[in-house]
Amino acid sequence: VQLQASGGGLVQPGGSLRLSCAASRRSGVMGWFRQVPGKEREFVAAIRWSNNSKYYGDSAKGRFTISRDNAENLVYLQMNSLKPEDTAVYYCAAGRPATSAMRSRAMYNYWGQGTQVTVSS
Repeated sequence: VQLQASGGGLVQPGGSLRLSCAASRRSGVMGWFRQVPGKEREFVAAIRWSNNSKYYGDSAKGRFTISRDNAENLVYLQMNSLKPEDTAVYYCAAGRPATSAMRSRAMYNYWGQGTQVTVSS
């Protein structure tokens, strides 16, 4: 599976961004992770292609929404009420994790190139 992430940029605190991830084919689960220098890659959200089940990390709950477009093999991450601590490189990933392992980076076999999100005034 080839993945192409896009949509990052510079946004002011309280603003919104929508990230997109284009997949060469649909497979299992699509996830979003983020990483800042010196820290581990953190789970943000994931969605199952088959039944639209959605999963969120603690940092995303109530502010971010993951969605998919099966016809176009696209997954989106709508990010609202952005905070400076959301600044990171955001990666999309594909895999077949069990529900209990949704947050585990090791369960995702394919990764996109990352897109930078900077939240700053």
